[in-house]
Amino acid sequence: MPQPFFSIIIVCLNPGEKLKLTVDSILAQNFMDYEVIIQDGLSMDGVAEKLAAHNTDARIHLYCEADTGIYDAMNRAVEKASGEYLYFLNCGDLFHDEQVLMRVKENIVATADGDIYYGNIHEEKTAQTVKSNPRIYTEGPAGPRIDRFACYRHLPCHQACFYRRSLLAERPFSPEYKIMADYEHFLWAILENGASLVYLPLTIACYEGGGYSETKENRKRLALEHRRIVAYYMTKGEIFKYRLLLTLTLAPLRAILARNRHTAGVYQGLKKKLYKNHE
Repeated sequence: MPQPFFSIIIVCLNPGEKLKLTVDSILAQNFMDYEVIIQDGLSMDGVAEKLAAHNTDARIHLYCEADTGIYDAMNRAVEKASGEYLYFLNCGDLFHDEQVLMRVKENIVATADGDIYYGNIHEEKTAQTVKSNPRIYTEGPAGPRIDRFACYRHLPCHQACFYRRSLLAERPFSPEYKIMADYEHFLWAILENGASLVYLPLTIACYEGGGYSETKENRKRLALEHRRIVAYYMTKGEIFKYRLLLTLTLAPLRAILARNRHTAGVYQGLKKKLYKNHE
């Protein structure tokens, strides 16, 4: 079979009806050159097997096997994927509209040199679109670029990113990080591998939120993993400077405002006005 342009990867464990909703959002795309890899961690609810039993689309492939966590499952799926570009869509998350894959393909063809293409996401929890190119992405000859402060503070989530397959084949996600392995891989790609990044002014996905990384316990683990990762990729001087900048700019308060459905709209509106030159 010819190589598909995209491999869309879904990892799941007891996904319930969210799996069908996510798959339906993929099948609704008007660009057809893709495969879907469903990597199921031996679910007990039978939803994945039921979907596969009623599926007549040869582009959908289901693999059921034990894994040690989300990123181990993602790595297993990467090994099975054959697309030129890989995209990870969590159960419950949906493509923003039916044109997403077509528009991403058009941008990839137009630039032809990107290792990671990244866009924006729409947060269902706050009903706001979150842009992936805020002020901390400095301007370069080719437009916005991610600087080291951005690497410390905020990077696009994997639902916003399309990865060249060779990038993940060369160096998979590190399963030792249970919450931030995609963040760590992004830093490796940028700071050590010299990966080329292309920002897409598109809303890629509707992000459900409220998932694994957002529980109280895992927020603590997220902070610990972040400290460990940046300590490897950045100097102590950089880390001190970036922490001080975030403190002085009231980053914790702004994060609360951005996550609250009642204040997120006002916050995003103000941010858009402040950063309008970086749209």
